[in-house]
Amino acid sequence: MAKVEIYTQPGCPYCQKALMLLQAKNADFQEISAPKGTPQREEAINRSGGKTTVPQIFIDGKAIGGCDDLMALNQSGELQKLLAV
Repeated sequence: MAKVEIYTQPGCPYCQKALMLLQAKNADFQEISAPKGTPQREEAINRSGGKTTVPQIFIDGKAIGGCDDLMALNQSGELQKLLAV
């Protein structure tokens, strides 16, 4: 199974939506709390190539983007392929 990491912020509805999809897919993921101003948020920004929004999602170390990107991957059927690696 693929390694999934998701940087989130408390109270973020997009983070919750992305987490719910990953749970529905039975993905094994690591949630990293990354509120503004924390080292974890800086790490997410650096890893994502400068994107400052949350969630930031990585599958096997590759930045795939945020909630909308995750939903688009799911719609196209690509998410299941990425998770099955």
